[in-house]
Amino acid sequence: MKNIQKSHLILLALVLLTTVWSVIGVVDTYLTWVLEASPAIAGLLVLVFTYNKFRMPTFLYVVMALHMVVLLVGAHYSYAKVPLGFWMEDWFGWTRNNYDKIGHFMQGVTPALVMIELLRRKTPLKTNGWTGFIAVCVAEAISALYEIIEWMASLGNPTDTEAFLGTQGYIWDTQTDMFMCLIGATVVTLIRLLVPRARGEQKSI
Repeated sequence: MKNIQKSHLILLALVLLTTVWSVIGVVDTYLTWVLEASPAIAGLLVLVFTYNKFRMPTFLYVVMALHMVVLLVGAHYSYAKVPLGFWMEDWFGWTRNNYDKIGHFMQGVTPALVMIELLRRKTPLKTNGWTGFIAVCVAEAISALYEIIEWMASLGNPTDTEAFLGTQGYIWDTQTDMFMCLIGATVVTLIRLLVPRARGEQKSI
């Protein structure tokens, strides 16, 4: 990577340190850790290898780093045992550890923001309406693909992948995961597209 910004280097160091912490003394099995941490590691590798050719805005690197930290913390504790999730149970009176819903919310936020950036810089498509629609659809498609991967993993090895599924006995887990992704993608897309309007950068629908 050439001419790396200091802030980007700090974010990279944060993710790498979190990765090292995450893999040490995992709560479940290392297979579960690999399955749950692989999206973060794969995303980090893609960002590193494309840094010089397609550099993202700093705010987007911050969002992606936060997303990776959420995934790596979840992988360490196998989601169902993340302390923050237990605290939220006490605070809101929930009956399950809902930390995984934070991960699925971010699963909508990050792809939507990345897609908006790609569409605006690499395609003739500039209008807010179509840009936002495609960004949300892509984020939701990624969420659906992830749920399919979880299902296929459970078919291949039901016992060792139970923690990876993370349903905690909740029959609507898959649907609510995708719904949280949809909320994340929709909210962040509206913010990303409407903020320039507030600054006078009007774009047609």
